[in-house]
Amino acid sequence: MSGLRLRGVTKSFGSVKVIKGVDLDVADKEFVVFVGPSGCGKSTLLRMIAGLESVTAGELHIGDKLMNDVDPSRRGIAMVFQSYALYPHMTVRENMGFALRFAGVAKPEIQRQVQEAARILELEPLLDRLPRALSGGQRQRVAIGRAIVRHPEVFLFDEPLSNLDAELRVHMRIELARLHKELKTTIIYVTHDQVEAMTLADKIVVLRDGIIEQVGTPLQLYDDPDNLFVAGFIGSPKMNFLKGVIVEGGVRLPGHGDVVVPAREVAAAGTPVTVGLRPEHFAQGGPAMIGVRVELVEHLGGETYAYARHGQSELMTLATNNARDLAAGDTYEARFDPAELLVFGADGKRLR
Repeated sequence: MSGLRLRGVTKSFGSVKVIKGVDLDVADKEFVVFVGPSGCGKSTLLRMIAGLESVTAGELHIGDKLMNDVDPSRRGIAMVFQSYALYPHMTVRENMGFALRFAGVAKPEIQRQVQEAARILELEPLLDRLPRALSGGQRQRVAIGRAIVRHPEVFLFDEPLSNLDAELRVHMRIELARLHKELKTTIIYVTHDQVEAMTLADKIVVLRDGIIEQVGTPLQLYDDPDNLFVAGFIGSPKMNFLKGVIVEGGVRLPGHGDVVVPAREVAAAGTPVTVGLRPEHFAQGGPAMIGVRVELVEHLGGETYAYARHGQSELMTLATNNARDLAAGDTYEARFDPAELLVFGADGKRLR
């Protein structure tokens, strides 16, 4: 078993507490993504799992073993960093086998393991090249191969795709998903890119300011966020947030012509709330309507995004179908199903 268990884990640098009491379970063979804005603590938490940062308080288990004071080399983990950190004077073959050679593994065994890792990563034609003769994506695969040959119980990835261009990131996401299925091992992956999180993860851990805001599958977080932060962070384009007030039978939107949107009674009348609607909810249409004036249109071929507002209200993003003739300055009836509304209280928590 190579799952992880964190209980009450904290990390302080002097008087500054960076990780503020994390409880988390990662199942064996699960692909878990830590996601959140810069400075939220996701990389620090990953480095604590790796043993590169000490645990100030709490317990960190890998499998059934307490790892708080165990040397990184004895934790059964392998880490892939944002920087490839390849030896420029060594071939791909030599880079991938370096850790095994350093550990005194016999040459035939090194060759066998490097060849197997190269097969998995489709690097066999490149084994005798130097790093300078490789593309960015190929270099990152070599760095991953260097980790594979160690046969770790847990793979740790710290923003491994952030140095690649957009097309390569898409390709490498596919490669990483395939790699996880073939290796059948536990992966913990850190990124600030919520698209990477949504496309790769079995389970996403959303962090902010050193605490876990919510844990769930990508679609659980997308469809059923616990608070405003998760609702706004997960999804691209991000969710629309409109200020409202609870009234009998729904929510009144003062900034949108005082329109009343039917909704379940989730708080007392007069309670100020924030209403959340995703851009694609407008593409589906429905009985509720907000009249808006379009300020900018993005035609992306298969889909169109309109950025619009009612008077001086918040700017909204609308995904539209069959609206290729829509242009800036147009008035538009933004229709949606009120059942799609998410309602949040003044403290940011979801009102269910």
